[in-house]
Amino acid sequence: MKRWTAPAFALGLYLLAPQAALARDALTGHAAHKKEIEQQIGRVVETFRSAIIDKDKDAFLKLFLKEDITWSGVTTDKSIDMLYANRPKPDMRRPPKVFNSNPRAFIESIVSEKERSEETFANLRIDSDGEVAQVWFDYSFLFDGRKQNWGKESWQMVRTEAGWKIAAVVWSQELSPPEPIAPPKAGPAR
Repeated sequence: MKRWTAPAFALGLYLLAPQAALARDALTGHAAHKKEIEQQIGRVVETFRSAIIDKDKDAFLKLFLKEDITWSGVTTDKSIDMLYANRPKPDMRRPPKVFNSNPRAFIESIVSEKERSEETFANLRIDSDGEVAQVWFDYSFLFDGRKQNWGKESWQMVRTEAGWKIAAVVWSQELSPPEPIAPPKAGPAR
């Protein structure tokens, strides 16, 4: 077994120093690139949020790769049971667990309502290689200030020549119970 002498060890360090510096710079560059990607995707998330509040259909639709992306929601069993229990007609079918739509139908329904809609985001997580990204977060959807539903939401994104675009949206939803209907006020006593 050969032993390293002090001069041989120093020579080895001298020869490896440029490679170590390159590795350090690559890691630093990678971290900066990752942060830049997260900021770009964060701007898409913010535009999505503000387009809902502002009822800005054009800004909203520009976020998507195309209009016929996967846009699927899954309602929790508890919420399905609640909906079925509160059906106005006893013979109505059980509501579907999974439903599909598209970004245009979603934003047009928001734009058509006079009430304010808002989607809030928490625990945003982004995983990306710089070309594709997975965005995952907790959300709450508020309609006229009341939490209508909440759950987890996931976006698949791709980086295009025009920037990051949403290629698929899937989410779970827990529905808030309907607000109780206030009994009619009694008229004046006679």
